[in-house]
Amino acid sequence: MPKVETNFFEKVYVLARQIPFGKVTSYGAIAKHLGSAGSARMVGWAMNASHNKSDIPAHRVVNQKGLLTGKHHFDGTNVMQQLLENEGIKVIDNQIQDFEKHFWEPGAIE
Repeated sequence: MPKVETNFFEKVYVLARQIPFGKVTSYGAIAKHLGSAGSARMVGWAMNASHNKSDIPAHRVVNQKGLLTGKHHFDGTNVMQQLLENEGIKVIDNQIQDFEKHFWEPGAIE
């Protein structure tokens, strides 16, 4: 893995660790906050690579519409949904309900 990508991944992880309990953000919002607005896919790659790191809440990162597009990268079929529901976030048909209510803008003060 090129050093640049590794550094980007680490920046993504630092930000992902800041997502509050019961909140979610999007791949694009993370990319934009890091100054790489067109790099949502790379944020997704970082999240996919984070599943061996227990301190990164990858389940809190979804697509811009609140869809659990990364759910197939978790060990079980419904693990991502279960983790979100454990935090009080309702998910129906792989989509977060009341997405705006649960959305966390990176860099926002909670």
